[in-house]
Amino acid sequence: MFLQKNDFILFQGDSITDCSRNKLNRNDLGEGYVNLIHHFLTKEYPDLQVSCMNKGIYGNRTIDLKLRWRFDCLRLEPTVLSLLAGINDTWRRYDFNLMTSEERFRDHYRYLIESSLERMPDLRIILMSPFLLPHKEEQVLWFEDLNPKIDIVKSLAAEYNTLYIPLQEIFNASLTPEHDAHYFTIDGVHPTPEGHMLIAKEWIKRSLE
Repeated sequence: MFLQKNDFILFQGDSITDCSRNKLNRNDLGEGYVNLIHHFLTKEYPDLQVSCMNKGIYGNRTIDLKLRWRFDCLRLEPTVLSLLAGINDTWRRYDFNLMTSEERFRDHYRYLIESSLERMPDLRIILMSPFLLPHKEEQVLWFEDLNPKIDIVKSLAAEYNTLYIPLQEIFNASLTPEHDAHYFTIDGVHPTPEGHMLIAKEWIKRSLE
């Protein structure tokens, strides 16, 4: 299996990972997919004896992750790093005119991976693609910015031989008339409980292979 006994799993990202966690309590895993994954692993695979930590922070772009990476990742020395980031690099372009170029996005993301592997050569990494399920017509335009960033995450996962979870493809394949974008996300970006459950199921399935 990808996961091993006594793994310390660090979940990193933005508000999708954060999901209202209490930042004054290092053991609080939030109310989303991180908590669901931890509950499943401890209940169904108690012999693994994994521990989890959530360090997602609401609103973070990849530059924000880079700036806090030494304190919020490297010093913690996890054995498994799970990273979901990128949608805010796109979103800020359309609400605050803060554009993250493809080159800069790749550089930020590469730093997160390379600095982690330099500090922890045996680190196992899970990269999840950012995703968008548009609720409004104007959100469809975001894919012009988002799709290249998804491609960058996918290419870096292949380059560094990490586990890769293509969340955009997974959500797209799960859409039906009954289970539409509103079923899986609150606003096109932030998952509903059903959206978090889908992320957790895919993470668990692939990490236990």
